[in-house]
Amino acid sequence: MLKEHYENIDDYIADLKSAIAENDQCANHHYNLAQALLSKRDFMGAEECLLNALRNSPRMAEAYVQLGGICLQRGDLDGCLHYNQEAANCRPQYAVAMSNIAFVHLQKGEPDKAIAALNKALNWSPNFIQARNELATAYYMQGNFTGCEEACRAVIKQEPTFAPAWNNLALALFDLERYDEAIEACDKARELGFDVQPGFLEELKPYRK
Repeated sequence: MLKEHYENIDDYIADLKSAIAENDQCANHHYNLAQALLSKRDFMGAEECLLNALRNSPRMAEAYVQLGGICLQRGDLDGCLHYNQEAANCRPQYAVAMSNIAFVHLQKGEPDKAIAALNKALNWSPNFIQARNELATAYYMQGNFTGCEEACRAVIKQEPTFAPAWNNLALALFDLERYDEAIEACDKARELGFDVQPGFLEELKPYRK
């Protein structure tokens, strides 16, 4: 986002504001300013810029996604869902928006709705690793531990160092009563920097040799 010829983000922001002052109808300037403000965690300023971008370009799907992210920062799941649905309506086969929709459904404890959204996202973007990991989580929430294992192994095959997939795999294997494999997967997740839940570590202790 920060252009190479800028020494710091504040100079970039100042130039964008100057450009907007000269022409406030450029949606891209408003969007880029929002991105710069988000990097400084100025969520209110970024939100205003994104809304300005949408006033000038009502079908800018990326702006809706970013607004959804701001809602998520506030704990507003319904707002996040709404904005990502708008993004999906603006751009056909927009896998990022559909994955975000699934994430909200997971947070709401609605794995069936999440799986439906994730299957669409993965149909459009088969290598979307975050979406496939969300699919593993959704299967686990359903109690479909075999489905969770398969989804995890697909993630790991694509990206062997993706720690959340190793953690999900450990959980699924534990519930499948394959304890040695669960321990191995858990240890791999920790090795890769994942903060495994202490309660799960305690559950594994009796099965360690």
